[in-house]
Amino acid sequence: MRGSNMLRISDAASLALHTMVLLAGSSGKLLSNKEIASMLKVSEAHLSKVLQRLAKIGLVGSTRGPKGGFYLGKEASAITLMEVYEAIEGPLVLCNCLLDKKICTKKHCILGRLVEKVNGQVKEYLANNTLDKLSPFYKGC
Repeated sequence: MRGSNMLRISDAASLALHTMVLLAGSSGKLLSNKEIASMLKVSEAHLSKVLQRLAKIGLVGSTRGPKGGFYLGKEASAITLMEVYEAIEGPLVLCNCLLDKKICTKKHCILGRLVEKVNGQVKEYLANNTLDKLSPFYKGC
């Protein structure tokens, strides 16, 4: 049985984050859509759409041809996880309520400040971590 996560990040954003860290750890080697899809065990078609969005804002570049592939559009140390996330999802807008609109009638949320704290931690992590800090997870591609 598959577990569930409290943190919800879309498949596309998760794929973008993993792809960018993978490219950062590739030591400058070009990686094809097929190679990346195989390494991440994802659909080539879905990955292609994600790579197009990343390329559109310059986070990745590509070279065509039999020896072509994708590479980082700028230095890994200059790309934050937030930048990658927002390339796919748009600006991160935090909400401190689990519902679309607040319904609590008391002064405090039933979860206290938990949602606010977790959202703050996620935002801080995405904003303060660059690809170069995370690329060792994918070394040896």
